[in-house]
Amino acid sequence: MGALLLGGAAPAFAQDAEYRIGARDLLEVKVFEVPELNVERRVSDAGRIELPLLGELPVGGLTAAEVASRLESTLKTKYVNRASVSVVIKEYQNKPVSVLGAVAKPGSLTVSGNWTLLQAISAAGGLTPQAGKKIYVLRRSDNSLSDTLEVSTDDLLQGSATLWNVPIFPSDVVNVPAKSSVKVFCLGEVKQPGAFEFDAGDSMTLLGAIAKAGGLTDRASKTIHVQRRDRDGRQTDVVAHYGRIVSGKEKNLLLQPEDVVIVKESFL
Repeated sequence: MGALLLGGAAPAFAQDAEYRIGARDLLEVKVFEVPELNVERRVSDAGRIELPLLGELPVGGLTAAEVASRLESTLKTKYVNRASVSVVIKEYQNKPVSVLGAVAKPGSLTVSGNWTLLQAISAAGGLTPQAGKKIYVLRRSDNSLSDTLEVSTDDLLQGSATLWNVPIFPSDVVNVPAKSSVKVFCLGEVKQPGAFEFDAGDSMTLLGAIAKAGGLTDRASKTIHVQRRDRDGRQTDVVAHYGRIVSGKEKNLLLQPEDVVIVKESFL
């Protein structure tokens, strides 16, 4: 799975342009030269549609372009010298879109026409107050490869809505994780030592944790230790230099959930 975490450029997100028609999809057929064939037809469970003049036409497993090509050939053979045929998939019943997580009505939705991310979320009843700061769109192709697009909820709703309001295609999965919080601990020579919660969608930094703890005391050492456990449960000690971070000479340390920031007393 590839995670497309995009910044300033417009999201370039792979789509399956060769959608294969399946049972219960709704097709719109238009033939300029034969108005009787300007109809909408639901694909049967057997993968066929019934058309005026032509009778049953197998369409299951074909793309809209392939159906149009077959119709054109059939019409030119039997009825007209020239046929301008258009076939549009109006509803994708065969591969519904799933909207999951912190929405009012999570579940599967039938895509009707061209959808966007905002339309899919709206069709699922909109975001709940528990919605987190990230929305994920999972797209699978016929070869089982998949991509994931990460969209900031704030960017979608408040900022560059057009930029991030990406198209939604059949079988896409939109996941809206609920808010969650993580803790870090700040102990020693800070003004308000204790456990502090951060939104899981926010970046937790050493300076941010110290700020939540009211800042350093006058006795605080500028060398700060961050204790954390790795995936195997082993404790590691990360050393950061407060003065160098504040002056921009050292990068602000990113914290991890359950990190323990220890500010010792300076003896100088």
